[in-house]
Amino acid sequence: MPLYEYNCEECGTTFEQLVAARDRDNGAVCPDCGSKRIRRLISTFAMGRPTTGAGSSTSGPTCSTGLCNL
Repeated sequence: MPLYEYNCEECGTTFEQLVAARDRDNGAVCPDCGSKRIRRLISTFAMGRPTTGAGSSTSGPTCSTGLCNL
């Protein structure tokens, strides 16, 4: 089941909830007030970039002392 992020229109709480994809627009309930008047939010996600290998990038800050990973 996907994890969706919601905002309650009654109390303003923002929360995440595991909801079946088919129920994403009507299956969640606010954990604080119990309201079903919620709005699904657009969630962002983070992607790490490889530090070595074919997809690594050489741009950005570098470590000149060799002690940066400590």
